[in-house]
Amino acid sequence: MPDWTTYFVDAAVLVPVMVLFVRLAGLRAFSKMSSYDFAVTVSFGSVLAATVVNPGVTLGQGVLAMAALFGVQWVIGWVRARWDAVEDAADNDPVLLMRDGTILHDALRRTRVTEGDLRAKLREANVLDYGMVRAVVLEATGDVSVLHGETMDDGLLDGVRGTG
Repeated sequence: MPDWTTYFVDAAVLVPVMVLFVRLAGLRAFSKMSSYDFAVTVSFGSVLAATVVNPGVTLGQGVLAMAALFGVQWVIGWVRARWDAVEDAADNDPVLLMRDGTILHDALRRTRVTEGDLRAKLREANVLDYGMVRAVVLEATGDVSVLHGETMDDGLLDGVRGTG
């Protein structure tokens, strides 16, 4: 069992290493722009935690694992940006849950979102009247976007399943 200082040394080294990798990779390293990005972000935290608290994982292994994750994320991001087929395979499509004040119950069932979840998101977005809701979209990341107001540019829904 390592002495307690090992935990502090590992954390003191790994956190700046992670910051350095983020600086090198760019802000997208911790984004939730795609489901893939989200999965990799969770993995970064797991690697950091495992390295700090598990004596069986050396500091070098932790640094290499983080470097590998950042490298793979960078390559996948580069490929996704160039080939639509890779982007389609790596990402879920966003799904329309509500349009022009009407809840799309079939979409709620398919995505396993409850009406209570939907109402909570509408409240978070300060929606006061269903009639002001132009669209609610369950994004590929799991976030919910609420578009409300008098009018909406339909181009905002390009690529959203359930709009055609």
